[in-house]
Amino acid sequence: MKRIAIQGIVGSFHDIAAHEFFQEEQIQLQCCSTFEQVFDSVREDPTVIAMAAIENTIAGSLLHNYELLRDSGTTIVGEHKLHITHSICCLPDDDWSTLTEVHSHPVALMQTRHYLERHPGLRIIEGEDTAGSARMIAEKQHHGWAAICHAEAARMYGLKVLEEGIEDNKHNFTRFLVCSAPQKADMLRPLTEVNKSSIVFALPHEEGSLSAILAILSFYKINLTKIQSLPIIGHEWEYLFYVDVVFNSLIRYRQAIDAIIPLTRSLKILGEYKET
Repeated sequence: MKRIAIQGIVGSFHDIAAHEFFQEEQIQLQCCSTFEQVFDSVREDPTVIAMAAIENTIAGSLLHNYELLRDSGTTIVGEHKLHITHSICCLPDDDWSTLTEVHSHPVALMQTRHYLERHPGLRIIEGEDTAGSARMIAEKQHHGWAAICHAEAARMYGLKVLEEGIEDNKHNFTRFLVCSAPQKADMLRPLTEVNKSSIVFALPHEEGSLSAILAILSFYKINLTKIQSLPIIGHEWEYLFYVDVVFNSLIRYRQAIDAIIPLTRSLKILGEYKET
């Protein structure tokens, strides 16, 4: 049985992503309040696997998680893209005529804003978690309260789903990274299946330094799928570049890395894994 550290509780989107990624395996969730605790779990026990959201097609990148990933000492061994759908739910004996307020995470409320505008009588209350809002209503038997969460979370806590698919944008996906202690990486992802890599590096503050890196990646036919820059604290106008690349040849990818290392400062491979 694999132990998976997630941010959130049972029924959260991290829970659903973990079960989808490890769908043919038995897993035991280790629920954490923060992403810091998620990565600390792996540091304290190398047998634990971390699963953390890294970007959303609507909300963008979770910038703090890039920093946590870089400093954690873990390595990325996989990724999972989860279609984010929201439902509104309540206690079984409530309905639209009895509801007075709706609870959920601020991001979920933002992603269902147009739907909620069609129900102006509902008071909107921000909570810490989508599944947590559902659990609170179920445990405290809050009549007249609704939660916005995944339909599966509603069912887990015995709530009635009033309507599914209430998100404003139907093309809403979150990308999760699966991370482990480096010594466990080869057991979790065979190198023969690797076709994607995440790297981070700093560059000298010189004209054309980034374009030189991109030219080398292009020469080796390495496809850059994402680039995210974050400032280096204490070094004005200097940045760390987080880059995702995909490739058809592991040998050619390794040659490209060898070629760009002399042009960078402190290049680090965050993980090599299979693209989904």
